[in-house]
Amino acid sequence: MLTHPLLPKLRQLKLAGMLQTLEARSALALEKQLSPVEFLAILLDDEIDRRERTRLVRQEKEAGFEAPRFLSQFDFSAVPTLSRSLVLQMATCVFVAAHENWLLHGPSGVGKSHVATAVGHEAIRLGYSTLSVCTHRLLSDLYAARADGTYARRLKRLVSVDLLILDDFGLRPVTATGAEDLYELIHHRYEKGSILLTSNRHPSEWAELFGNELLASAALDRLTHHAHVTQITGESYRQRERKQRSVQSVSSEVSLRNETPEPSSEAAHGKAVPLTPGKGT
Repeated sequence: MLTHPLLPKLRQLKLAGMLQTLEARSALALEKQLSPVEFLAILLDDEIDRRERTRLVRQEKEAGFEAPRFLSQFDFSAVPTLSRSLVLQMATCVFVAAHENWLLHGPSGVGKSHVATAVGHEAIRLGYSTLSVCTHRLLSDLYAARADGTYARRLKRLVSVDLLILDDFGLRPVTATGAEDLYELIHHRYEKGSILLTSNRHPSEWAELFGNELLASAALDRLTHHAHVTQITGESYRQRERKQRSVQSVSSEVSLRNETPEPSSEAAHGKAVPLTPGKGT
């Protein structure tokens, strides 16, 4: 296939990927007696699908997701306080198109990061550029960027994506420089791009992170304007999993003890148990 006579022309047109299905589609065209236009349409559909798959893989990698998480994997029954219909509605990314924010808050382990990542995957599938970052790591990177001269470039990328996911907002203390960077980020994205934020802290505590009342007021006013705020409560998934493992371990030990045969009364008292003579004894 690498020596196909059409390869130079397809490469020139940046359509070399067509060679992957060209022979199969040619055979199909002969079998179904497709017209030249129908044959070309099938080849173009293959190329469109191939480019879409390539785009998804590339953008999901560039998004920086710590792990692939999807809505199909989320157990809504374990978090009854979270509306399934709300999440599915937000997964349509209408809020991204409208440059609105979605703020998720609640205790650790209830699925905030899972939901945020899953919606991030949906945003990419729908054609929105997405970047997912842990908030304290983001602020550390921006602090380092001030020293190596890349601050403006890094901030520009954070501002330019359609959906910015700020995970674990408020998990760690924020320095004065970090508070300024947060303000700059929120300020520049205001009504231009969406933020999907997850936090273990209640929104009433967020102002404390900035250490500056005026800065906090200006940043949070923009962050919460045009924002959907969702609280998730419930037991930590990791704690539930730990308890389940503990219960399973106890059940296995009980089952093992029940299956172990009790020693005979004579053996229990140290008396010899005669063996049944066999052949050759």
